[in-house]
Order: sequence, then structure tokens, then C-alpha cells
Amino acid sequence: MLEQANPRAGRTAAYLRDFAAYPVYSGTNVKFYASGEAVFPDLLEALESAQESILLEFFIISKGKMWDAVHDVLRRKAAQGVDVRMIYDDVGCATGLPAQYWKTLQVEGIQAVPFNPFVPLLNLVMNSRDHRKIVVVDGKTAFTGGFNLADEYINQKERFGYWCDTGVRLQGPAAWSFATIFLELWASQRPDDPGLDAYREEQPFPAEEPTIGLVQPYSDSPVDDENVSKNVYLDLITQAQETLWITTPYLILDNATMTALRLAAKRGVDVRIYTPGIPDKKMVYQLTCSYFEPLIRSGVKIYTFTPGFLHAKTWLVDGRIAVVGSINLDYRSLYHHFEDAVWMVDAPCIRDIEQDFQHTLEQCRTVENTSASIWQKQYLLRATGMLLKVIAPLL
Repeated sequence: MLEQANPRAGRTAAYLRDFAAYPVYSGTNVKFYASGEAVFPDLLEALESAQESILLEFFIISKGKMWDAVHDVLRRKAAQGVDVRMIYDDVGCATGLPAQYWKTLQVEGIQAVPFNPFVPLLNLVMNSRDHRKIVVVDGKTAFTGGFNLADEYINQKERFGYWCDTGVRLQGPAAWSFATIFLELWASQRPDDPGLDAYREEQPFPAEEPTIGLVQPYSDSPVDDENVSKNVYLDLITQAQETLWITTPYLILDNATMTALRLAAKRGVDVRIYTPGIPDKKMVYQLTCSYFEPLIRSGVKIYTFTPGFLHAKTWLVDGRIAVVGSINLDYRSLYHHFEDAVWMVDAPCIRDIEQDFQHTLEQCRTVENTSASIWQKQYLLRATGMLLKVIAPLL
């Protein structure tokens, strides 16, 4: 059906189904959130509603208003007999949680796994981090996006001006794909866990109610041969006919992605890339800026979010196809990290995504070609940018 209505989008869905093993769903309602503070109350409400299971997977968790509220619900639900499981990245949480925090959670009845525990040695394995942001309640409601469980994501703590993020909530059968993403990683860390047997049983879902649009959650891993995140992004770039709008906190491009973006603009696609106005990492931001000039010369429009740090990872193609998730447009996300996202076509929430892009644009400064040229003429900055591109895969 999708192949007939939108053949190009149908081929993207077929790729994710056949090579990443993620089905495409109808009957799932998707709500888009334009900020972390918008998602927070709905996240708490969903956790409070849990009857059977809560699965959480995050790169960063830090004590504060957001985590304390979530933690309180998790403790109470675990005490009520709900199966509560959490995976957190050990490096991502190093400054936000005490060492071996999983032991504290275990005492509270919350099963927890610190992913890839930090070892103070020069080891390439330390580069592979769990950058996903996943919450699944009872296998029927799921959240993902750019937000972590820390106060800056809901603007209760100011770090780099206003923190701009996005997220989505899935209600319906597609939420189960996020459960399988979580459980696959959990099983790799705890293969002898007898509690996994309950999740291997066929999940009973209510009959699908008709919805507009299709939804396809997916994930990526650095330990297999399929570079799903990069392939989906490249596919979106090459299929765009009219518009290609992207938000990303980091812009570190390989040759294939750079060429695809420039060609899209040259063939007349309205290519817009939104980046932070206030960086969180100055060296990485300097590298991001080094890509502006060739993109602008090809017709790509670059915008910087002036109120602060833009952390959202949202793509919109031709006003019909969108991706929201944890995947940045840089080497770490595309090659080194465990990531997740949801691909959507013709879902009603895409109108909200389009409106959010327009609203964000009102808060942005356009990077002019003259500004990029001035940057290029500053030879010290130019030389620094060239050096940073050499080591870009490590940043």
C-alpha cells in the first residue's frame, strides 16, 4: 500500500524492514513535543499508568528535579510489582550519578545495567556508548527523542542558554519495537536473566484502530555490518524533492553526506540546517562551522539558534516524511554509538513538526555567505578547521 501511495518512501520502509528487521506499523498515534519541558508531564503520567513493565534506556541521567521525579515513580512501581528495568551509559552518567549507582537501584527493586562501564585505559571500546533515549510502558506506550533525564533538558538548569530539544510519544503497536530494541541490548548484557522469558511470549495488542500515516521505529549499533543511521539519513537527502529541513547540535560530515547535501541544494531542494547559537563544546562547534562555507556556496541555508543550545535531532522531508530520535549528524552517532529513532510518513504530527521548524526559524540567525567567507579568510581558524577535520572521527 505504501509502495503505491509513495514509492520512494516505501523503499525506505522496505530497507528498514529487510536489512534492519524493523516492521512498519499503522494503528499507532504519535505526539510530537517541541521541548523537553513539554514531554516531561506526559512522561510522568505514562510511568504512573504502568501495570506490567517499565523499560528505560538513557545516555545521561543526572540527579535533579527531572530524575528525582522519575526515580520516585520507578521506586513506587517496582514496589507494586511492576517489572522496572533501566540501562544507563556509564560514561554519560559519570558526573550525574554516583559510582555503581545500579546497586542502589537494585536495592529499590529496579533492575539496572550500567552500559560499557568506564575503564581508565586507552581503549577504543570506550568510544562505543549507549546514546539512546527510550522509555517503554507496558509495551504499548513509548517515548524517544533528544532529551535525557537531567534538568537542563527541561530548562530547570541553565547551561548554554535555552536548551532546545524535541521528542515523540508513540501509543499503539509500534511502541513494541522500542521494547525489542531495549530488550536486545539488555539480553546482551544479562543473557542468563530468567525474567526475559516473559517478554519472549507473543505480545497481545488490542485491535488496531485506523490512523493516518505509518510509523517505523529503528535503532543502530556499532557492532554489526549495517550502518542504519547513516543509510536512512542519506536516503532522506537523496529522495527530497522540495524541502529538507534538519536540526542537529553537531555537524561533522563525511564526504558522502556532504556531497549528498550539496547536490540536493543544487537540484533546487530547499535544504535548511539548524545548528546551535551557543555551543556546548567549543572545539566541536569550530569544526561544525568549518562545513558552513561549502554548504552555503551550494545553496544550503544554515541557521544558528540564538537563544541557546539546539540539541534536537529532527528531519523533515517534503512536509510528509519525518525522523525524530537520538541520532546526531556526526561521526560518533553515525559510527560509534548505539542510537534509535522513529521514521514517519504522513502522520498527523508531521504538521506539528513543520510548525516547530518555522517557529525555531524565527529564533535563528541566518549564516550569510559573507560571514562564511570571512571565517575562511581567517587563516588560523581555517588551519584549525582543517586539522579538526582530520581528527573528526574521534570527536
